[in-house]
Formats: sequence, C-alpha cells, structure tokens
Amino acid sequence: MRIPLVGKEPIEAEDTGFTLIHEHLRVFSEAVRYQWPHLYNEDEELRNAVNEVKRAMQFGVKTIVDPTVMGLGRDIRFMEKVVKATGINLVAGTGIYIYVDLPFYFLNRSIDEIADLFIHDIKEGIQATSNKAGFVKIAADEPGITKDVEKVIRAAAITHKEAKVPIITHSNAHNNTGLEEQRILMEEGVDPGKILIGHLGDTDNTDYIKKIADKGSFIGLDRYGLDLFLPVDKRNETTLKLIKDGYSDRIMISHDYCCTIDWGTARPELKPKLAPRWSMALIFEDTIPFLKKNGVSEEVIDIIFKENPKKFFS
Repeated sequence: MRIPLVGKEPIEAEDTGFTLIHEHLRVFSEAVRYQWPHLYNEDEELRNAVNEVKRAMQFGVKTIVDPTVMGLGRDIRFMEKVVKATGINLVAGTGIYIYVDLPFYFLNRSIDEIADLFIHDIKEGIQATSNKAGFVKIAADEPGITKDVEKVIRAAAITHKEAKVPIITHSNAHNNTGLEEQRILMEEGVDPGKILIGHLGDTDNTDYIKKIADKGSFIGLDRYGLDLFLPVDKRNETTLKLIKDGYSDRIMISHDYCCTIDWGTARPELKPKLAPRWSMALIFEDTIPFLKKNGVSEEVIDIIFKENPKKFFS
C-alpha cells in the first residue's frame, strides 16, 4: 500500500525519509469549540503549526505523522493549510480517542459499525475530502481498558485486517495499558509489527518496554519534552539503554508536540513549568547529540527515524 498524504499524492514507504512519528498540528476539545468558537483563533493556530513544522524541516524532517483523530479535534482542512504553507509530507489518521466512554451516538452501535467509519476514512476520504487516512489511532489511559475503549481497540483491529493500515496507540506507561492494547489487537489477528504502542517513554522501566518490543511491536519513546511525565535526561538514558540492549529496530522517537492545545492542564502559562523545552526540535537539539556522544552511530539513528517508520507503513 502506498502511504496517503494530506494535500499531496501518495508516496511509497521508502520515500518517507526522516520521520517524526507522533506530533499534533492542533488539539482542541471538539464540543467546546463547536459551542464557543469565540475562544479560538484559527489564524494564530495556523501560524503556530506552520512555524513549528518549518522549524522541524530545518533539521531534515521530511514526514510528520499526526495522530489527531476524533476526540482530539481532527480537522483535515486545517492540515491541508499547513501542508500548503510548508510542503511537509503529512500522514493523517482515523480513529477515536477516549479514556472511558464513547459519545452517545455509539450507544447500541456495534464494533463493526465503528470499524466501518474508520474504513470510510481510509478508502473514501476524511471529512468529505479526497484526503485518506494512513493509519488508525486508539487510546487507553488511567482508567484502563474500559468497555468502550475495548470496543474501539477491536474496531481498529477489524480496520487493520480490512484496509491493511497500521495502528498507533496512546497508552499509560504506568498501568499496563500498552500490553493490554497489544494483547487485544493480537488476539484479533493484528500483525504485531503493524502496532506502535505509544508513550512508553514516559517510564524508565525498560523491562516493561521490552515486554512489548519482544512480542514484535514498535515502542513509542514519543513524548520528548513532556517533563511532567519524565524529564529529558531520564528519557535519553532509557533510549540509550534500549539501543545498547539491541532494540534499535523497534524504537520510534517523537515529541507528541501540540502546536496549539486547549486542554486546561496545558494552558500556555503552565508550559514554562511543566514542559519548558517541549517542541518539534528538542530531539535534534538534545537527544540525537546525546546518543551520538554516547556511541550511537549515524546508521542506528537512521534505523530509528527512517527505516522503522518505513517498515511500519510498508
């Protein structure tokens, strides 16, 4: 399968180049924005996204994967504007981001009906455009695998088998949700090599991370800069240990950066305290130099940022 891009023709997997696997151009609370649009400034949001993407591109980033789906404010037309202004290769996804309950629409609707919506985005297009999704995004967090969260996970598995796209997850690194997501997906017949369990870099418990990698899935060390979960220096040490222990071909590194986010816990005034260095450039300014200083070769850097995304999407 060729990889669909927002606002561009699809590309072959080998053409992805240096890839940031988990970044958000914009995240917002969909219900709030619909009811109180005066709280939002799209011109400012577009400037934020364009400036951050251009900054990443200066470091050689060719492709950005944006797992903003329902529940996070996916807006494919906004994504198109960023692509037009920057030229970045942008891969959009389909899926549902919840921690507990699905919206009322899904009451008495089946797992297959949820999967049909995901498949529509992949085969027909997103939000009445010709832009198609290239992967499925699912989530589980502090509440664990609730009944509705499990429905979405199983719908993602159906989608994977029908549409042949990979799956990216949000997990909580401290309550086993990553292993549970992986277990359910594999139980449904998903190829573990087409699963990326996200946010495992929020812990320095490498034994837990290795359990997921040893089952054949990719491991997301993808929240660089979110010091409130784990500081950069500890993330760097964890990454280095995993590389030295032979897991380079399973690692994906990114920031989970949100160029604009309206969540109360991420208000601009809190950023200097909770995430002072969070951006799409941090890994270039800190992590890659740290890894090279500690003996990691350019070849291994290429495996993590070029070869692993290529394998994931191919």
